[in-house]
Amino acid sequence: MANKRKRQVVEITRRSGKTMNKIEFLIFGAMIVYLIVVVITYLNSEKIRGYEIKMGSLSETKTYTGIAIREEEILTTPYTGYINFYIREGERVSTRDTVYSIDESGKLASLLNSGELGENSYTDEELAEFRSEIIQYDRGFEKKDFQSVYDFKYEMEGAVVRLVNIDMQQSMETLNSSSLGSLVNMCKAGKTGYVVYSTDGYEDITAQDITAEDFDTTKYEKKKISNNDLVEANSSVAKLVTEEEWSLVIQVDEERAKALEEAEYVNIKFLKTQESSWASVNILRKDDGIYAVLGFNNSCNSFCTDRFIEIELVINDEVGLKIPNSAIVEKEFFIIPAEYMSKGGANGNYGVSKEVFDENGNVVYQFVETTVYNSDENEFYVDNENLSVGDYICKPDSAEKIAISKSGTLIGVYNMNKGYADFKQITILYQNDEYSIVSSNTKYGLTVYDRIVLDASSVNTDDFIY
Repeated sequence: MANKRKRQVVEITRRSGKTMNKIEFLIFGAMIVYLIVVVITYLNSEKIRGYEIKMGSLSETKTYTGIAIREEEILTTPYTGYINFYIREGERVSTRDTVYSIDESGKLASLLNSGELGENSYTDEELAEFRSEIIQYDRGFEKKDFQSVYDFKYEMEGAVVRLVNIDMQQSMETLNSSSLGSLVNMCKAGKTGYVVYSTDGYEDITAQDITAEDFDTTKYEKKKISNNDLVEANSSVAKLVTEEEWSLVIQVDEERAKALEEAEYVNIKFLKTQESSWASVNILRKDDGIYAVLGFNNSCNSFCTDRFIEIELVINDEVGLKIPNSAIVEKEFFIIPAEYMSKGGANGNYGVSKEVFDENGNVVYQFVETTVYNSDENEFYVDNENLSVGDYICKPDSAEKIAISKSGTLIGVYNMNKGYADFKQITILYQNDEYSIVSSNTKYGLTVYDRIVLDASSVNTDDFIY
């Protein structure tokens, strides 16, 4: 009998083991299938990409060609002969500085080249400046503006004159002792200003005189005087820019004109030097177009040889949190009077007492938590997920109640710091086609280094983000 019972127990145990092995196998198989499904779903699902917010700036820029207007005085010579300059173009001179000489015999050039007037000297710093100008021109050269080659040539000739560094006082002794002494006339500036060795007919033009035709650069002509050129008496040989203040006239449309009038001052970037400067703005509306007169009180020496100047107009240079426009979404919300909001629930968050009916049809009030997007002293802007238009809410510690009816929309982004799509309102300061600048450190808003959903259309509010 005992042996029989032992055999029964062994048989039951064997059958139980087989049953357990089958159950374990089914559980293990189900886990494998689940993992495979999860992996396939993950691989096929659209990835939620994030974007880390940083401080940045946006500015709207547009390129314009302006006509420079300055206080310019033409220098004329009372002599006929061959001219030689002793001041580099663009340098400032005083009234007593010798700017040029007129050689009535035409032999001064050979005397200068022979070295009889003494040795010339130049410093490493002057040579470095010379090389720098060549490199700068080479980088900015464009084939379509080949005329600039001639301007560069004249500028380099002026630079060479400076590098030669003739000592006028010592040279005059040698010059006076030669047969040329009475035939070379040394001419001084007569006024203080920046020397320019060219004229173009725009010297006396004013902003009121500017017309649309004046901006046609194909008709522009500049008369350039070079060393050893033969000049006639009473002809113009150079000019002086006598005032530091100058202006630039550009053509604008009505929309830009209104924006500039409102700004009063605007940031200008000069494409030639890549430097920026602030300019005052005056708008002229004329029969043939609208013109903006940009006034400067510096940088005159950098552009005194240029009549047409390329600039970028920089406006709306806003600084704040920089976010891509793809992250911005519009969301509906309810506007709740502040006196109807209170804190409660398990988490002590803001919410409202909503009127509901129990199973017996009796009116009861249920506290409903709401996500607050923004608020002020009078109103709260709250999420509409758990509320509907027409729902009655009760004022705390009072029998007064109102029906929810006021709604609107907010602009915001989805914050993903907490692992789900958490809507945050934003205030846009400035926006272009790709990015927006929004206010930082606002109540219920965003801060630097927050992570937001790059493509707002890929998620919904409260979606989990892995």
